[in-house]
Amino acid sequence: MDGWTGVSLLGGWLPVALQVAAAAALLVAVGWRDRRWRLRVLPAVVGLTAVLTVLAAYPGARAARQVDPVPISVWLWLGVTAGALLVLAAGWRGARWWRRGTALVAAALAAFLCANAINQYVGYYPTIGAALDDWKHAPLPGQTSLPVAVHAAGVATVPPAGKLVAVDIPATYSHFTHRQELVYLPPIWFVGRSRPALPVVELIGAEHGSPGDWVRLGNAVRVSDDYAAAHSGYAPILVFADATGRFSNDTECVNGVPGNAADHLAEDIPAYVGKTFGAVRDPRRWAVAGFSMGGTCALDLVVEHPEVFGHFADISGDLAPYTGTPAQTLHDLYGGDDNARRANDPRLVMRAHGPYVGVSGLFCTSTGEVDRRHEAEELARAAAAVDIASRVEVSPGAHTWQFAASEFAKLFPWLVDQLAARQGAGHA
Repeated sequence: MDGWTGVSLLGGWLPVALQVAAAAALLVAVGWRDRRWRLRVLPAVVGLTAVLTVLAAYPGARAARQVDPVPISVWLWLGVTAGALLVLAAGWRGARWWRRGTALVAAALAAFLCANAINQYVGYYPTIGAALDDWKHAPLPGQTSLPVAVHAAGVATVPPAGKLVAVDIPATYSHFTHRQELVYLPPIWFVGRSRPALPVVELIGAEHGSPGDWVRLGNAVRVSDDYAAAHSGYAPILVFADATGRFSNDTECVNGVPGNAADHLAEDIPAYVGKTFGAVRDPRRWAVAGFSMGGTCALDLVVEHPEVFGHFADISGDLAPYTGTPAQTLHDLYGGDDNARRANDPRLVMRAHGPYVGVSGLFCTSTGEVDRRHEAEELARAAAAVDIASRVEVSPGAHTWQFAASEFAKLFPWLVDQLAARQGAGHA
């Protein structure tokens, strides 16, 4: 991106400048004023601000079903927002218009900085342009329609890059309400008159997001194009699946109260991709990869549906489907049905299934996720007990999309090898 749309929201000068502006505006709004303001009103405002901030951080965060701890900067700027509004209310009488205005400016800037502190933590909007494109629902770079992609097929030479196709996959089996999804077709798909029977990777994002996150934030198309360029156009088909149906709908990819997400991922998508794009239906050549909630989904889908998927890449997933606390999970996902909960706990599923054949996986966690690393190690031990070949990889980083993108780029060749080696033939 060029100009101001390329300005970073994750670091650099803009967040620092906004922090300085917010602090300056708050100081002007507070002012020196009179003795009563300094000795009585202002201490009361500061005390109430501190109480509200602590209540928001705990137990407010738990009431809002916030599972992962968030940086202290989120609560700091939330407190500044509350403090600026309290200054505005407490000092309204007798304050001049410009002092009221600076209080509003301070509150607005602090609210933005609070939201951006969350953004910096997860890395969802790296630049101003990325945020604007998402809010405007702008097409992703290189995105095209299915008719255009089909028309482009049948060429004699390998194209320099694949194509990203927007698709409306019928929820024939699941009846799961979902958004438009995306399919990446590698360059080799467009060569010749007959479609090659390519392997498939379903990519699933985090709880909060959209199907395009693995394209915008995970750089999955770029990774696949780079791989294809070094392998005569060969790469798997990538399906950017919608596992939630809307920006915030924590399905954990199970069939439950939020909808039949598992059926959509394990039934609707394979049937559509096989029929529409000629993908092979051999489970040894289907994989699931995901980040955060999507990582939990990747393992769960493979161990519950080995007749559909043979390989997984779990990046920063949880021990099992989880929405906050065990009680909340039981209520939110399963409507209180403990049998349904047990049927989606990968440890219990693996134990009940017994030995798997030809299933493999990776657990990837960051150095900033100690608890998840221990959970991944526990899952890897459970997988080994039922003949699933897996390993845990810990790399520098934190629970962010930037970490997920880096891990996906590293694991992609391994994943392609898993999808190709078990078919009894290599690839170029």
